Amino acid sequence: MTTTRLSARAAIASVTDPGSFAELPAPRRESPADGPLAWTGYDDSRARAAQRTGEQESVVTGTALIGGREATLISFEFGFLGGSLGQRTGDRLEAAYTHAREHRLPLVSLIATGGSRMQEGMLALTQLQRVARQSVLNRAAGLPQIAVLRDPTTGGGWATLGAGADVVLALPGAQIGFAGSRVRPADADPAAYCAEGQYAAGHVDAVVPPGELPGTLADWLRVLAAPRATGPVEPPAALAGVAAPATGWEAVRQARHPDRPHAEAYLDAYFALRLPLSGDRAGGTDPGMLCGFGLREGRAVAYAAQCGTATRPAGYRTASRVIRLADRLGIPVLTLVDTPGAANDAAAEHAGAGAAIADTFAALAGAAVPVTTLLIGEGGSGGALALAAPGNTWVTPDSYFSVIAPELAAAILKRPPTAAPATADQLRIRPQDLVALGVARGIVGPARARDQDLPRE
Repeated sequence: MTTTRLSARAAIASVTDPGSFAELPAPRRESPADGPLAWTGYDDSRARAAQRTGEQESVVTGTALIGGREATLISFEFGFLGGSLGQRTGDRLEAAYTHAREHRLPLVSLIATGGSRMQEGMLALTQLQRVARQSVLNRAAGLPQIAVLRDPTTGGGWATLGAGADVVLALPGAQIGFAGSRVRPADADPAAYCAEGQYAAGHVDAVVPPGELPGTLADWLRVLAAPRATGPVEPPAALAGVAAPATGWEAVRQARHPDRPHAEAYLDAYFALRLPLSGDRAGGTDPGMLCGFGLREGRAVAYAAQCGTATRPAGYRTASRVIRLADRLGIPVLTLVDTPGAANDAAAEHAGAGAAIADTFAALAGAAVPVTTLLIGEGGSGGALALAAPGNTWVTPDSYFSVIAPELAAAILKRPPTAAPATADQLRIRPQDLVALGVARGIVGPARARDQDLPRE
């Protein structure tokens, strides 16, 4: 499957509000004949590219409105020497990043590039360092960066503007990979170099059809530009409508009930709009961890939510990524805890379960933005605690939190399996026990019967 290759300006027009694009002035750079390497015929190649495309370089930069919100735009012209990066390309990219910082604007990159320009040799390759530096400066300024991967997105353009963005969207069928089609191994799996394959591997947040792209970008800019809560966001209301359990074993049975509400139901009830982020950027995804950003009563909130399954290393890494991004953008975080524990199979250990859990603990501990946690089901050991906010964790009536599952605790203590219920009581894992122990702040009720002392936005 291939995508339609739009010119740089057509790509801009396809996602921006009509008539809103204003091009930034191009920095001037004098260069010797045939470029810095005196590559014979380079000037002629540039002239032909300019005549064919109507552009003077491989990128067009400017500002525009997307869904009524202003952004700085970078759009690659693949028809100009394959959208390759040279010194003049670097000048334009640097100017666009600088404009975004000076005017406090998000940066949206519409990428279609074959990599660095061979006719400028190492001087072209070093433009990647310039782009990386500008990206770091914009991150430090708390400005979001969104990349749209068109066909193709390869080489340094993928490894800087693309993979380095906060939100990475891709068009269906787009060729994406560090290695371009002419340099990768002949027997390479083509699925590894396409949008869908990169999404499955955790490197792309969403594959978006062209017709949906303007709305998706508008939604992201809407959420990222929304006001932030000044304090911790309120936890979601309980959805199950059950009473707090009388015994520890009843707490376990309620939390494990197959019909109780799970994370997706809580997120749908809590957010007016939510936008998912997918993947750990290290080759993995975990469908049991839902992460992203959303709007709650008009304010931006980030979320990381366990879905009741054993959380895999990729899930923890994705959660850590989102928590750190929210912290950088000044957006408060909501976490939903629901897991029997971290995945403990051999594959999880090979994938770095311990390191991934440790990093999630660190991301939460280091967050300057407020974090609110709601335990909505099982709270199994450190695999659940890694997502729990110290001092601001709430619980639903159909949940429990335990240092270890009661059955495993009984086994470790050399008790028979029939002793698991009594062991559950000894562990004091009921929601009311967690409040009494100071582990949780309170038990949330249904929306119509919320405790009066819950924090408000």
